[in-house]
Amino acid sequence: MRDAERIIDKVKIYVKAGNGGNGAVSFHREKYVARGGPDGGDGGHGGNIVFRVEKGATTLLFFRDHRKFVAKNGGDGKGDKFHGATAPDVVIPVPLGTVIRDAESGRILHDMSDDVPYVCCRGGKGGFGNRRFATPTRQIPMFARPGATGEERELILELKMLADVGLVGLPSVGKSSLLARISAARPKVAAYHFTTLSPNLGVVKTGAESGFVAADIPGLIEGAADGAGLGHAFLRHIERCRMLLHIVDISGEEGRDPREDFRVINEELRRYSEKLAALPQILVANKCDAAPPDFDRAALDAFAKSEGLPIFYISAATGEGIPDLLHAVTERLKELPPIVTYESEIEEEEEAPDTREVRVTRQGNDFFVEGKWLVKLVESVNFSDYESRAYFEKNLIRFGVIDALAEAGCEDGCTVHIEDFQFDFVK
Repeated sequence: MRDAERIIDKVKIYVKAGNGGNGAVSFHREKYVARGGPDGGDGGHGGNIVFRVEKGATTLLFFRDHRKFVAKNGGDGKGDKFHGATAPDVVIPVPLGTVIRDAESGRILHDMSDDVPYVCCRGGKGGFGNRRFATPTRQIPMFARPGATGEERELILELKMLADVGLVGLPSVGKSSLLARISAARPKVAAYHFTTLSPNLGVVKTGAESGFVAADIPGLIEGAADGAGLGHAFLRHIERCRMLLHIVDISGEEGRDPREDFRVINEELRRYSEKLAALPQILVANKCDAAPPDFDRAALDAFAKSEGLPIFYISAATGEGIPDLLHAVTERLKELPPIVTYESEIEEEEEAPDTREVRVTRQGNDFFVEGKWLVKLVESVNFSDYESRAYFEKNLIRFGVIDALAEAGCEDGCTVHIEDFQFDFVK
């Protein structure tokens, strides 16, 4: 697998819930049973689109080959009061911390920051069979209601991992080695740049029932905010972190100045987000066991003091200095606010818009009425049956279509168009 194929932390997908099944028009027919009456069953509900957190997943790699998710439609009703089958839900697995956005508006729909499944698109309700429309005065209803259309959306999935502490620094400074030392995580460790191609999470135990989650954030080099190296693909993972461990290499193996390395990474954080640059940091001088004899520790201490940061000298390879570092991190986290979670930016009324909304346009003496619910209403009516037509007219009055036509200037004798059906207006 090529490296670029593994870096999938933001994807666009299409989801469509199933349509409801149609209600049935049927009448009971049985030998020696008179006036069996209507017995058309209801349609089944369409399947929902549901997101669920998959434990252990740390990338959106699953969506490399899966971009379209369509739930099945509900079954149609049948005679003898048999209801159609309800379609199964389509369950989409995502990593913890995935933010779901509406692709068109860019607004947040939901933050998958817990184990609670999220129903993103609801399947259409099944239509009523004709037995539902039987009344003392309408004993032979010749119509049924079709199923409702399932919801559909284009979505943007963006992974922002849930971690208390982010480990940042240039490649090969020892981020993965430190994570492996302080947690049960086992990221790949090797002596070359970009060994780590996806963020790694590890739970750090600091007591019987205490600890924190740390994330090794790969791919940061100079120009990362502009897409250099692995780009800013992983910078979004730091956005939830409460603090950063900024790791520098003091072994001199790369021939770099740790102070300059620190400035490079902080500049990339600032260019990506001022909020990231403002996160509390601890400067971690790694590989102290391999530091050259002439290493100027006093100069690095003075630099950390000038930046207003505590500094800890550690060796991820030997464990030197790590207990003191973890103690300092634990104490600092007690003072910081909890991990950020994102609230939905879609108002409740927007998620369930008025399904009875109509729009009337005029062209001379012709009036055109539009509304999604009207399409289903027209499809459900048997216009050759008097009772079915009466049901249609009752709904036009009940849901304000007749009043809307009158307000638009429609008078007796004008022609009204609803989909392919037209009739002369009579108030």
